[in-house]
Amino acid sequence: MIHDILRLVRPAQWLKNGIMVLAIVFAGELAHADKIILMACAIALYCLLSSAVYTFNDVVDAERDRLHPLKKNRPLAAGRIRVATGAVLAGVLAAAGLVGAWFINGPFFLSAVTFLALNLLYSLWWKHVVILDVLTIALGFVVRAYAGAFAIDVPASTWFLINTLLLALFLGLGKRRHELLYLDKEAQAHRKTLVMYSPYLLDQLIAVVTAAMLVIYMLYTFSTEVMHKLGTDKLFVTIPFVVYGVFRYLYLIHRKDQGGSPTRVLIDDRPILLTVMLWLVTASFVLYVL
Repeated sequence: MIHDILRLVRPAQWLKNGIMVLAIVFAGELAHADKIILMACAIALYCLLSSAVYTFNDVVDAERDRLHPLKKNRPLAAGRIRVATGAVLAGVLAAAGLVGAWFINGPFFLSAVTFLALNLLYSLWWKHVVILDVLTIALGFVVRAYAGAFAIDVPASTWFLINTLLLALFLGLGKRRHELLYLDKEAQAHRKTLVMYSPYLLDQLIAVVTAAMLVIYMLYTFSTEVMHKLGTDKLFVTIPFVVYGVFRYLYLIHRKDQGGSPTRVLIDDRPILLTVMLWLVTASFVLYVL
């Protein structure tokens, strides 16, 4: 039972909340212990909120998941946990996350409410609307990015938020492409919007988002505003890691048929994981040492 509950709340997906850490890194606040503690608490609360969202989504999708070759083994779809039990668990996790968020500060609490509301709309309606389904998921990452800044009371960088949105769109479109090709004729039964997409359309959208993401990141590193704010003009040295990471992910999508779970790719693909670590270490070195 405990194993099934852990599968239901999906702790592996908590990695997505790691985007919040970038707020403290790029705000130059890593030397302040109180900020680090606040960030750790904020991330823990968003892990509760994320698990509430995943559990509720499984409650809503239990019938459809039974038609999916992989998702049919999820606890609710397989019947190992009752749907009613899943609904109660989702409510408890959401309530705990919101209560904790209230004690951080007002803006952070509002971000938590927004995060839950956005995902509630997604689970019930917006995931059935083409384009809006992927955009809603991407906006969830933007809310996380804002939450990280709110938690430690620093301004949220517009450049950072745009990059977060584009990266999330890139990953979301890659996931839709994988689902469409993997499920083939069963795609409509699992997710209504999949029949409104096509591999060609998704490839076009991915190409547009990829180009925009790389250009925006490069402009970010060379921005005079950013140089003045961060106190360094050397952030451009992180560009090769971003370019390689994006190209590597595209390779995995098109040649290895991966992309169904970006979190799984990050964990399992060593080149991707190493690239992310090197990017973070290099950025931190530039910001705090040079």
